[in-house]
Amino acid sequence: MDDLLKFLAARIDEDRHHAADTTGSEALPGSHLPLLDSIETLVNEYRSMADPWDGRTHGLTYALRALAQAYAAHPAYRQEWHP
Repeated sequence: MDDLLKFLAARIDEDRHHAADTTGSEALPGSHLPLLDSIETLVNEYRSMADPWDGRTHGLTYALRALAQAYAAHPAYRQEWHP
């Protein structure tokens, strides 16, 4: 799971840099940036769970795998992360 969390964090960082560096038709829609914040919140929440039996573990794992599918075309994406 750690690899998936690192993957998502890297994609979020790339998307934010892309949004900051791009204007015009290639810019990320404004609604995409709050979504990045939400994904980052879920990543941080998962990392902060000390107890692997926390009742949120399965739901957060599934949600993060589902969100990672948005980056399935990226060369670093692993099919094993597919929910």
